[in-house]
Amino acid sequence: MPIKSYLAHPHSGRKESLAKALNTLSNCEVIPAENENLLIVVTETDNQEQEDKLKQTIESLEDLKLMAMVSGFDVPKDK
Repeated sequence: MPIKSYLAHPHSGRKESLAKALNTLSNCEVIPAENENLLIVVTETDNQEQEDKLKQTIESLEDLKLMAMVSGFDVPKDK
């Protein structure tokens, strides 16, 4: 189960609309920074393929200027 965190930098003046768009996505939690034009995005998916699709969806959002991964790890499911 991949769990990753990103810093999402919106285009100027678009922090709220980016946060709103990200909050509509499943497997995605958004935490706005209080003193910066920045959002913290945490994703948790069932597998790497689902994570890759989610990341691709996030990167296609018009309000997103730049996204950088901060941390990521994969927890294997018990068999």
